[in-house]
Amino acid sequence: MENQKIEDKMEQETKVATAGETPEWTQRTQLLLGEEKMKRLQEAHVLVVGVGGVGAYAAEMICRAGVGHLTIVDGDAVQPSNINRQLPALHSTVGRSKVEVLAARFRDINPQIDLHVLPLFLKDEAIPQLLDATSYDFVVDAIDTLAPKCHLIAEALKRRMKIVSSMGAGAKSDITQVRFADISETYHCGLSKAVRKRLQQMGVKRKLPVVFSTEQADRKAVMLTEDERNKKSTCGTVSYMPAVFGCFLAEYVIRRL
Repeated sequence: MENQKIEDKMEQETKVATAGETPEWTQRTQLLLGEEKMKRLQEAHVLVVGVGGVGAYAAEMICRAGVGHLTIVDGDAVQPSNINRQLPALHSTVGRSKVEVLAARFRDINPQIDLHVLPLFLKDEAIPQLLDATSYDFVVDAIDTLAPKCHLIAEALKRRMKIVSSMGAGAKSDITQVRFADISETYHCGLSKAVRKRLQQMGVKRKLPVVFSTEQADRKAVMLTEDERNKKSTCGTVSYMPAVFGCFLAEYVIRRL
């Protein structure tokens, strides 16, 4: 059933981006990157899974850079507790689907964007269907729950797809300690440790580029929870930290496209 939803939504959302002169809103980007690189971005298709605090900023920066084809996946609705840090979260959007809020925003940024919007909680068995639905030039993993995160990573690496993954931004506040690294080189990050262990159990041995912070997490900012989907704990966060992680992800993708 979940697989059919993905197929139906991908088919409904598909449209052809119109060709023509460079739009005025992308001229500053083209001035920096040049016409050839700008064309590569316009032709590229990026998949962003998870559009909460980190993923929404990554997706918007990718959209604003002029990437022509974008798929965003997230089953969450905006909650009041999201307003301190998440791009789609406003008092006026509480209760609305995050991907639908972002879809309207991204189409207002780039009216010609080929945008696929999947308001789904990505279950393990649906991940291969999503990855095989079309040809992606890059996958951005911004999932914050362990099982679907590791399955997405494993299936993408199995297909030798280009992927970059976000580790934990919670309970941290120093942006100067945000880094790129292979996941094997991360430290002071509980999510990285858990992902490494799970991937090892799954037999995944390929390298995985990630964004993480070398800062020690503030233990006072972590509390156990029973009311969040697939989570045993929740972390305190500050407005700018997830946004910085999202910008790091976007930079990694854009420079490699």
